[in-house]
Amino acid sequence: MANSLISVQIIPKTKVLEDVIPLVDAAIAVIEESGVKYKVQPLETTMEGELSELLSIIEKMNKKMIELGSVNVITQVKILYQPSGTSMEALTEKYH
Repeated sequence: MANSLISVQIIPKTKVLEDVIPLVDAAIAVIEESGVKYKVQPLETTMEGELSELLSIIEKMNKKMIELGSVNVITQVKILYQPSGTSMEALTEKYH
């Protein structure tokens, strides 16, 4: 069982106020390519896995934004670290 949930919102800054949605899509593609379980929400994406792996994915997301032409990136992160194990379903099951 995973020991962490991380919700991440990535806000790439562009040079001339271009549409950032393609960049956000590219950031989500980094998550997809990693193979971790994730869920896209309207304002953030939540990943489930081992803490070190998830933090590495966030680093790759930020680097991808720069590769694609972002001047800089603001990344907002929320972390639940629970060594005994956790999951998205365990936290939300009473709502479904």
